[in-house]
Amino acid sequence: MYANGICSLLSRLVPEGGEESAPLPGNLRIWPDDARALLRALPGACLDQLFLLFPDPWPKARHAKRRFVHPAALPEIARAMKPGAEWRIATDDPTYQEWVAAVLGAQALFDAPPPATRRPADWPGTRYEAKALRAGRTPLYWSLRRTAAPA
Repeated sequence: MYANGICSLLSRLVPEGGEESAPLPGNLRIWPDDARALLRALPGACLDQLFLLFPDPWPKARHAKRRFVHPAALPEIARAMKPGAEWRIATDDPTYQEWVAAVLGAQALFDAPPPATRRPADWPGTRYEAKALRAGRTPLYWSLRRTAAPA
């Protein structure tokens, strides 16, 4: 569980001092565990959009199985997305960039044009992106579309 991230999210939604009594948005659901388990539990074709912004790159080869973008995970991700739904991926890590390019190049579940080197205007910025830019690293931004499910 990423307690710091959840606490940061809640601090933006709840006014200082209102932690015990302030209402949260009615449509807010917090999933503190691995998102892959949530994807498996979702009904098919229920997502219009999915974001994976600056995930942990798991840079060691022996940890590659933990990466969210993984050949074994793509069918489950695609199952949860509507045909034509958008999946946005961003990373500044060269190892993860190469991995994403290789995984996306070997699949047919998503239309995967080459990544952009500048964040599209309608994408949210993140503190990880800002840190990468300050350090001189170039993020890549993929915008994928779920292909139509086979008939």
